Amino acid sequence: MDNQEYSSLGRSVTRADGPEKVTGKAKYTLDNQLNDVLWGKILRSPYPHAKILSIDVTKAKALPGVYSVLTGEDLKNIKIGRRLFDVPILANERVRFIGDKVAAVAATDKEIAEQALSLIEVNYQELEAVTNIHSAATDNAPTLHPNLNEYVGLPKKVTDRHLNIYAHDNWNKGDIEVGFKESDIIVESTYSTPKGHQGYLEPHTCMVWVDKQDQIQIWASNKAPFMMRSQLSAAFGIEAEKFTVNPTYIGGEFGGKGSSMDIPLCFALAKDSKKPVRMSMDYSEELIAGNPRHGGEMEIRAGIKNDGTLVAWDAKAMWDSGAYGGYKPVPSTNLVGAAHLAGSPYRIPHVNIDSYQVYTNTVPSGHYRAPGAPQAIFAAESHIDALARKINMDPYEFRIKNIIGNGEATSTGHYFENINAGETLELAAQTAGYFSPKGNHVGRGIAMGDHGAPGGETSVSLTMEPSGTITAYTPLFEQGAGQYTVIQQVISEELSLPTESISVKPQNTTFTKFDSGIGGSHTTRIAVEAAHIAGKAAKEELYKRAAELMGWPEETLSIKDKHIVNRNSEMIEISELLNRTGLPINTVGHVNETTASPTTSYGAQIAEVEIDPETGQIFLRNFTTSHDVGTIINPTTHQGQIDGGVVQAIGFALMEELIIDESGRVSNPSLADFKIPTGKDLPIMKTSLLQNEIGSGSYNVKSAGESSNTPTAAAIANAIEDAIGVRVEDLPITSEKIYNLLHPK
Repeated sequence: MDNQEYSSLGRSVTRADGPEKVTGKAKYTLDNQLNDVLWGKILRSPYPHAKILSIDVTKAKALPGVYSVLTGEDLKNIKIGRRLFDVPILANERVRFIGDKVAAVAATDKEIAEQALSLIEVNYQELEAVTNIHSAATDNAPTLHPNLNEYVGLPKKVTDRHLNIYAHDNWNKGDIEVGFKESDIIVESTYSTPKGHQGYLEPHTCMVWVDKQDQIQIWASNKAPFMMRSQLSAAFGIEAEKFTVNPTYIGGEFGGKGSSMDIPLCFALAKDSKKPVRMSMDYSEELIAGNPRHGGEMEIRAGIKNDGTLVAWDAKAMWDSGAYGGYKPVPSTNLVGAAHLAGSPYRIPHVNIDSYQVYTNTVPSGHYRAPGAPQAIFAAESHIDALARKINMDPYEFRIKNIIGNGEATSTGHYFENINAGETLELAAQTAGYFSPKGNHVGRGIAMGDHGAPGGETSVSLTMEPSGTITAYTPLFEQGAGQYTVIQQVISEELSLPTESISVKPQNTTFTKFDSGIGGSHTTRIAVEAAHIAGKAAKEELYKRAAELMGWPEETLSIKDKHIVNRNSEMIEISELLNRTGLPINTVGHVNETTASPTTSYGAQIAEVEIDPETGQIFLRNFTTSHDVGTIINPTTHQGQIDGGVVQAIGFALMEELIIDESGRVSNPSLADFKIPTGKDLPIMKTSLLQNEIGSGSYNVKSAGESSNTPTAAAIANAIEDAIGVRVEDLPITSEKIYNLLHPK
């Protein structure tokens, strides 16, 4: 998808990080080598809820090769969190889920560390556990965090409900009771979604070394190094500048690597042992003690007129936070999830949304690509279909009737510029052949969603040396989405130089300005603008120097084929200009967007399924995804974001589930049992793009990372009902569930 307005943007250039990754030269956390590095391992709780009566580490400490053994007593009252500080580095006095950290050792190799763990003797007293949101929210439920109101970062004190319901948000407009009185038809349903792991290739890894100058050097698979540094600073009472987070590639993260995870414990082991320590979770640990997507239950009650006009929408969400709330940057719920739970792209005059976070004795929840939105859109867009079918209106026509346009507010009262929701929906229907004939037991389902770009802060420092080398320095740690390539292309565009002549190098937290980290679909928005500012400033400096050296008017100059060109065809090579002036050019592009983008990116998706009514087997045959986009920097990477999001969401819809039994134990703690899609699970996929000229920043970009995985599950659920007339309201949708609905006896 070439954009003729630009020379470098809109082109699928080679990934800046590609050659290193495919040749094996790319360094991930554990590829970095240090002398005398120890291995850290963790002893985890076998109980969902228990008091720790005693811990005996005598035998573990006496084992040759062991340099450090720590328990909660050694790190008493130290808690960590992204915003809410409620996660102990090691459990102290009680454990709150199966997998909670009880003790840790650092030894010369993994085998000795594992042996040392087996020598630690822990005496527990089991306590009553609450392993789902319903049991946790009852008045007589055991309180998981009795000192909740003392925690740093709690949004507000809890005095009006059980302490397990530690956060509540409400959004409303109009008058919901008036809305239901004005409604001719009211439909109520409850939808549920499970916890699910992000499925990245590289597990959580970290390495910490306190160097000879007492500087704490950190390498970690963490996408927000400055934020992580601040968390460590607050937890340990050490000034943030004493922590240096060093750049390393991240082997995928999809929202799951924004928390500190084992890094604080790794630092404690390194400090105690006086040696560098490295740690890596295995995948069983990831699945029982990582920070998966929230499970939740969403109740929706909605009212419409007989002609299909939406009037009232009342929704309540209960999110399963697990044992802690510190693995997410917002302790309560977020407006993104709530907006979608409210039926975001539709015109609804009366809306009320209540959203709660609930502690349970299960694996703590974190973030997974578009946190809250896939769950909320599954519920909301399923309910939109239910309303349409209640009055025998086609679900597409129902959406077109109620969808917002320019100048109209979303269901939560937010105004966006340049709304293209209806046009995106129309494009999806056209691309998918939505109204074409279907065979028996074949259904088509449609769903919509959107995702804007929040604010953020980052910088790009550009250096042009007299030798001709051009380097862009960034605080971003590449996690697979192609940020370095985007920076490269933007600078190439500004300087009219080949992308391959520009190298991009990440810097540690000591040598660069603050960066808010990767996430929320905002990185391209702010990184593009920072690179644009740096590149434009470098170009202006080149023109200034050429004017001074050659006597040319600045306003007559341009760049072509690595030369500064005067309008009468006189020219000087850029490298010669820099050599003759004798000084490098250094510029900085700094961006601090304090507000969200005024635009959002709409996505409409249509699934086509065929169901075998004898067995309930689901055949996902075709899948169409249409998107409202701005300027596309790199078409291949952009399409990769769309395809990757759809594939992950197919897993969310049809197979991915952390199965947590009544005891709170994850009963499928391996990738042999926790299923994610493979190539054989995927349908024929089509993408259509609605490109327009309005977006964020100098190049009018729109977010792409999280608009592709949000409507998918609802589209598939709606297609299944279209095919066989039954609706599955709890994910994942399995053949067994469909069979039981078709054959209730």
